[in-house]
Amino acid sequence: MSKAITDLTVKEVNEMVASLGVPSYRVKQLLVWVYQKLAVSYDEMTDLPVSFRRELEKQVKLHALSPVRDVRAKDGTIKVLFELVDGKTVESALMSAPAANRRHRYTVCVSTQVGCPIGCPFCATGQQGFERNLTPGEIIDQVLYFARKLKDMSDGREGERVDNIVFMGMGEPLANYDALRQAIEMLNSPDAFGLSARSMTISSTGLLPQIEKLGKEKLQVGLAISLHAPDNALRDKLVPINKKYPLEKLVPACRNYFARTGRRVSFEYVLLEDVNDSLLQAQALAGLLRGMNCHVNLIPANITTDETFRPSPRSKILAFQQELKNRNINCTLRQSRGQDIDAGCGQLRSRFTADKNRQSKR
Repeated sequence: MSKAITDLTVKEVNEMVASLGVPSYRVKQLLVWVYQKLAVSYDEMTDLPVSFRRELEKQVKLHALSPVRDVRAKDGTIKVLFELVDGKTVESALMSAPAANRRHRYTVCVSTQVGCPIGCPFCATGQQGFERNLTPGEIIDQVLYFARKLKDMSDGREGERVDNIVFMGMGEPLANYDALRQAIEMLNSPDAFGLSARSMTISSTGLLPQIEKLGKEKLQVGLAISLHAPDNALRDKLVPINKKYPLEKLVPACRNYFARTGRRVSFEYVLLEDVNDSLLQAQALAGLLRGMNCHVNLIPANITTDETFRPSPRSKILAFQQELKNRNINCTLRQSRGQDIDAGCGQLRSRFTADKNRQSKR
């Protein structure tokens, strides 16, 4: 038994329940327990017959992963390393921001692959290589884990919930398109988790066929492109997929995505000292995006084992941001979160793997 119930679509849950000879109204009860009441065992599902629960235990696991390391930063960011059924690990993060009408708004940053096939040299995950895609259930269960944690943290109070999901963790989400799409459908479905698709954002390095496909899906999710360079020569080095899908193809595809969906595209730009942070490069970036309905997220770089890439000094970051604003490019500086717990993508997994290797050599 390798599949989890979160690996199943609503249709597949219906088919499984029907195959067990159970009335169809049990499907809704079961999905509510999994996605809304956030059950951790079938025994919690007290309004389901015991015989049905025992059959479910034989058919499917309840969840697809389990936490092996859970760390909290001073700013409230929670980073979790999850172990999958085959022993591989992925990481996710819960980030919070103050909200006007309640205590906080919460965003879950989700992984879609074990490692990453793109190989961006400044990224901790890119340095790890690629192992495999995640299943829909492995993607979904990262969100459910944090939803459960928020429920426990809220102590019965209303308002502590997952507000946003960003597929910006380990991996290239669009390289795992089918599993990602199914996970989004279940997280969006009112029969399951019920979060608006407009509260979900997919980050991609720029896989053009998948971007075009996504634009036709009518999912209404946001799209964020990991850009990191204003020209092909530099982007070929920083984001190797650019050699296949260069900027002269990527930027029109992003314009087309907005035309099809009405959703403004975001561009993520990690600032690396003396690599991509000059005023001339800010001017080139503004020229590249001129006239597009878009937003640029400037991101201070995280430190990795490759000392070639260092975070830009704050003075250069602010100067870069101001240059974009002067040229009418909508941009914000993303606040670095969880730095005291290595919350950057892939950092916790790298540390965990290094610890295991040291222990095995003793």
